[in-house]
Amino acid sequence: MMFLRCLSFIFTVGFALYAHTSVYLLPNADSRVIGEDIKHEVLPGDYFQALAEYYDVGLLALIEANPNVDPFLPTVGDTLVIPKRMILPFGERKGIIINLPELRLYYFPPNESLVYVFPVGIGREGLSTPKITSVIGDKRKDPIWRPPEALRKRYREEHGVELAKEILPGPNNPFGKYALRIDTSEYLIHGTNKRMGIGLRASSGCIRMYAPDIEWLYHNVAVGTQIKIIDQPIKMAYQPNGKKLIEVHKPLKEYANKRHNGLSKSVRKFLGEATDSERIQQILTEQKGLVYTLM
Repeated sequence: MMFLRCLSFIFTVGFALYAHTSVYLLPNADSRVIGEDIKHEVLPGDYFQALAEYYDVGLLALIEANPNVDPFLPTVGDTLVIPKRMILPFGERKGIIINLPELRLYYFPPNESLVYVFPVGIGREGLSTPKITSVIGDKRKDPIWRPPEALRKRYREEHGVELAKEILPGPNNPFGKYALRIDTSEYLIHGTNKRMGIGLRASSGCIRMYAPDIEWLYHNVAVGTQIKIIDQPIKMAYQPNGKKLIEVHKPLKEYANKRHNGLSKSVRKFLGEATDSERIQQILTEQKGLVYTLM
């Protein structure tokens, strides 16, 4: 069974996976590519949710990287792509960066040449996680959940029952065991009692994480750490050897409408220099979230 494999320390080119945490060596300033994709041979009992937790990737990322595979009954013996190679988001390598379309959180610890990468769940359509530049304002262990009135009203309308004004720590608390508040806002980075929501748009605007990931973040990220929540569905990189790389994720609808043909000016300029237009169109259409080399 897949769960019997040892996860303590697995070293591969460019990163280590341990205790459910993915940590990568930062590339030089002239490169933005980290990690390597993993090939996983399906064993009896494997299914995508368990594999996503095992490899610490988002469920949607795993589905999109393997679009022709049944996520509940993958064929034993088939080879899956585990998306562990990625292009760093464009911008300063500092603090926490959450890139909404790829449903990933990046943490750049101060004075270290490392980046930690975690899958996250974000706000569903209509209750979007906002784009913002701020700081971590507070950290809580065993947080109490006090749902805001708007959420309680929505719950009452959808389910016909009242939602409790306060939910104490425990298995019914949707915040899990740890929470980091974004400044003084109502938005949190927190654990969850619904593991299926990691790597999906499923929350009311907060950022959800697997329990081991949020516990690690709680113990390693200081109050006052900068946080940026951004929207970069297409990430690009020029490599020192002259190669160009691209990584395409499904854009969030609320932001995609603001772009010309769904593409930003910088992306159109980047693609305009490439010659393989048919392959580019395929990559843009499939939106697998994998890193491709362009000619």
